[in-house]
Amino acid sequence: MSTAAANDVVASAFAADLKALEEKILSPLAARSYPAVRAHEEPDCALRTPFQRDRDRIVHSKAFRRLTHKTQVFVAPEGDHYRTRLTHTLEVTSISRTVARALRLNEDLTEAIGLGHDLGHPPFGHIGEEVLDQCMRERFGSGFRHYEHSLRIVDHLERDGRGLNLTRQVRDGIAGHSTRSPEPQTLEGRIVRIIDRVAYINHDIDDALRAGLLSEEHLPAEPISILGASGSARIDALVHDMVEHSMRASDIVQGPVAGPAMSALRDFMFEHVYLGPAVRAEHARIGGVVRRLFEHYAEHPELLPGGSDGEQEVGQRVSDYLAGMTDRYCIREFTNLEVPRAFAR
Repeated sequence: MSTAAANDVVASAFAADLKALEEKILSPLAARSYPAVRAHEEPDCALRTPFQRDRDRIVHSKAFRRLTHKTQVFVAPEGDHYRTRLTHTLEVTSISRTVARALRLNEDLTEAIGLGHDLGHPPFGHIGEEVLDQCMRERFGSGFRHYEHSLRIVDHLERDGRGLNLTRQVRDGIAGHSTRSPEPQTLEGRIVRIIDRVAYINHDIDDALRAGLLSEEHLPAEPISILGASGSARIDALVHDMVEHSMRASDIVQGPVAGPAMSALRDFMFEHVYLGPAVRAEHARIGGVVRRLFEHYAEHPELLPGGSDGEQEVGQRVSDYLAGMTDRYCIREFTNLEVPRAFAR
């Protein structure tokens, strides 16, 4: 059953035509768009595949809109061209679709996973995630992982608690996009898992150069010589390497030269940028903001949306609320809490 009306000529044939087209052009290893497997059954859309429908639900979600005001690496950067969590998401999705098309995999599934993979990131990037995880472990004996929270958002928090009812394959890709999580079951999900790193390493280098935290001559010579001198050249090299080696392996893999070169760049970025003095200088200040708000809401759960029963539920609700904040909303709430109103004007 679909949402097509009896006299809709195109809509009535859409699913059947799409199934036939996928059998003709997609790799045997690609995920098929039909049938849709959801936690709650519903009629298919007559003019969109189930994965396209998931894509639209993600794009129209509140969590997706909030990504535009969430930090990627640099907190409140003074400039218009630094990445945010939203621009990172769009870049990951675009590159991932290129890989999927080259390998004749399902682009719609790849796109939906890419757009949804970082919905669960808290404010202030990895600093915010690290502090929120520490707070949850110390007070409630649990932790916080953004990839698990991304799945919680689409399953339980969007649409006033009803969730988005996404397909099993999209949910699996979102939950498995981090290297700390089990690998996704689909090749499309595995594309996003690797391209997430490809994108953030190279784009963060670009932002660090723009911010003056790095200079071209300080970048590690060997991986740069292998992958290229510019971010676009490195991404292009990594995409070509991934496509060629994945086609031969019938899996999503990186080659024995490009893969280690990318890992070396990642190690360099952690040492000099992600855990470097400039970012760490912000860590204590940002950590203090997140921790203060966490403690305040843990002590006063009545200020959180909805009711509360039991310690564990309080912890979940506090982390839900804080993780959903944008950077600027988090700072505003901290200011309202700590700064007398006469001085905050």
